[in-house]
Amino acid sequence: MNKVSAEIISANCIYIQTSEGVYLQSFDTIIACITSKGETILDKKYWNYSSNTSKHRSKFLRETSAETAKKLASGVYKLADLN
Repeated sequence: MNKVSAEIISANCIYIQTSEGVYLQSFDTIIACITSKGETILDKKYWNYSSNTSKHRSKFLRETSAETAKKLASGVYKLADLN
């Protein structure tokens, strides 16, 4: 059985730790995942959904939205349906 733990970062921002990686939940939606292999995956629909989502994602990834967009464009980060 997989162990799951959650850390509430703010009112609508939660980090969820599983054996597969760490997930960022913003409001009721999974926005990003850093896998246990170190791969960063962003939700293809919601990764840049709103200013609050962007703040949560930037804090989780420790980078600006512009840096995230560059990493997506270069293939460093991948997009997937996380919801």
